[in-house]
Amino acid sequence: MGHTPYGYRIINGKAVIDEQTAERIKILFQSYLTGDSLATAAKKAEIIAFHAGVSRMLQNKRYLGDEYYPALIDPDTFTAAEAERIRRAEKLGRVREPKVKKEVVYPTAFRISEGTEQFDDPFQQAEYAYSLIETEVNVDGGQ
Repeated sequence: MGHTPYGYRIINGKAVIDEQTAERIKILFQSYLTGDSLATAAKKAEIIAFHAGVSRMLQNKRYLGDEYYPALIDPDTFTAAEAERIRRAEKLGRVREPKVKKEVVYPTAFRISEGTEQFDDPFQQAEYAYSLIETEVNVDGGQ
């Protein structure tokens, strides 16, 4: 296992609830749901953490319980906190829609005309040769 979430301790290879810190997690959720900011809710819960760390605590699904961690928070409280977090983010304009990627159509056939001019400068000759190339794009992917 990696990091043990705040509110738990590992004893004899099993996760158990640390009653003192678990109560702080419950206070954190309740304070946030009553309208406190992340920092204020953490301060009321006596949790020393930055804004992002508190946000991750509110999103940690392990607090709901799984096969290894016992439940600390009931599903209704967790769902309400997640909905409140999303509501506040939308209100502040912090929700970004993913950009729609443009479809790129690549050339599928090339033709070149017969060159008639010769240049002493190799760069001019290359530029002239490239200007003779015509591309054909088949949108349906056929030839």
